[in-house]
Amino acid sequence: MKSVVTIVQEGLRALHNAASLGGAAAALLCATITVPASAQEADLVVIHAKVATLDGGSRIEEALAVRRGHITAIGNDAAIQALIGSRTQVVDAGRRTVIPGLIDSHMHAVRAGLSYSVEVNWIDARTIAEAMSRLRTAAHRSRPGAWLVIAGGWTEQQFEERRRPTLQEVLTAVPEQPVWIQLFYSGLLLTPKARESLGIAADALPPKMTAQLDAQGNPTGWLESEITGLSSLFDRLPKPTPQDNVAGTRQFFAELNRLGITGVVDPGGFSLYPSQYRALQQLWREHALTVRVAFSLFAQNADSELADFKNMTQLLPMGFGDDMLKFNGIGERVTLAMYNNDAPDATTQEKFYEVLQWAARQGMAVTIHWVDGKSLPVLLDIYERLNREVAITDLRWSIAHLDDVSAQSLARMKSLGIGWTMQDSMYFAGDRVRAARGDAVLHMPPLMTAVRAGVVVGAGTDAHRVATYNPFIALQWMLDGKTIGGNATRGSDETPSRELALRFYTLNSAWFSFDDDKRGSLAVGKLADFAILDQDYFTAPVEQIGRTVSLMTVVGGKVVYAAAPFVAPR
Repeated sequence: MKSVVTIVQEGLRALHNAASLGGAAAALLCATITVPASAQEADLVVIHAKVATLDGGSRIEEALAVRRGHITAIGNDAAIQALIGSRTQVVDAGRRTVIPGLIDSHMHAVRAGLSYSVEVNWIDARTIAEAMSRLRTAAHRSRPGAWLVIAGGWTEQQFEERRRPTLQEVLTAVPEQPVWIQLFYSGLLLTPKARESLGIAADALPPKMTAQLDAQGNPTGWLESEITGLSSLFDRLPKPTPQDNVAGTRQFFAELNRLGITGVVDPGGFSLYPSQYRALQQLWREHALTVRVAFSLFAQNADSELADFKNMTQLLPMGFGDDMLKFNGIGERVTLAMYNNDAPDATTQEKFYEVLQWAARQGMAVTIHWVDGKSLPVLLDIYERLNREVAITDLRWSIAHLDDVSAQSLARMKSLGIGWTMQDSMYFAGDRVRAARGDAVLHMPPLMTAVRAGVVVGAGTDAHRVATYNPFIALQWMLDGKTIGGNATRGSDETPSRELALRFYTLNSAWFSFDDDKRGSLAVGKLADFAILDQDYFTAPVEQIGRTVSLMTVVGGKVVYAAAPFVAPR
């Protein structure tokens, strides 16, 4: 069957040729050419663009047309302009680059949205003074005595000062309010009023935390922690209201749209129970979601994981939902005992196996948090044992993180059909890792080794507590291998091309939610998810890619974000 563009182009050529035969011949031809009804009028067209389709042929086109939420035509300006009708929304891209909507394959977006409207954001702050200014602004806008929470997403390396703020700097900026400042899952600063509110004495340490000491052995005010201790303490903070949850989800998704993100694969998170999905579900019911969400369920309770999963999924089969919101399996924590456990005993492995076996029999996807590549064979042994009993090769299971995974493990992953959701953690941690492991960082993460092995690699951030959610910072890091401190780590042999890095963030990420046949590239019949960028991703200097933003983001043919000059497109 001919595409709409082919039909229109053939018609235009025929009309042009007929003009030389005289008016009668041209009129006769006009009467006999038939354009399909679906081609007669588009809902939205983008013209005068550089459309990076990321389809099989890596085509660059000039324009595209959208009808009923899907792409109906891609081609040159003349062909697409023929589809403009009286009700068509016309966007002149001004020769700007259009890319498929970005999809983060591992972002804790649901959790981030719950509190986004009541948190202070230090992402992309360049100096400590700017960070303190954001605290003061938040304090002025909040009620007296309200908590000010920075829940992560920043690092001292982003500041010109290359250090953490001191307790005194924070108290000078906001002396009257309790303040929680979280650095990844490893550091925490609590002001005296925060300690008082949490019932922690000035000279006491919360569970699983130690005091950071300066060179003279004096406490700095910062606490050193780990993920479970910090998460448990975080759960004691005042909870945002249901109205805050809805407002925060709207705001956070709008912020993602500003950066060209149209979809996320969400791996759940600590203390994220079913009731906390209500804001997301409310926006879905109201047809107000602006980001497509494929979510998995994260184990919350020790020793009852299998029973909990069975209970929560009685009316939630794999893939249940629609193109905006759907259930995508279990993980990234499957059992508490296996989480961050590089040497699990036989009992721990067996309980983990039981949950995996059940999930496989239900046809569910499973994503697993695994950081240490050296211990990955332990996990792969379990998966291979399971695959001999219940085939998992078509279930699109995935492993998250894995900055130092070996070629041998990647080959085993490929044979099991397991994908890798890779994040830009080395952008933040690369300097520290290089100091500890030397030239090993040249192959961390081994992006091209994974590609050569045939493993599907999806890109993401693990935002928002441990990283920025900005996809263009992640894309820049994939291309130059430089840390936030500006130091090169990953070698050229593990560096992808610009197109391949973009594929990681689009078509490949769509694979993890079984959506690569629906989105992730710009092709006729696919969902109309795309972004018009403020600079050309393909030609901009690499060091400037991280500053890229979207000027217009479209989800399902609907403009969900627009900035000048597209604030009011025709």
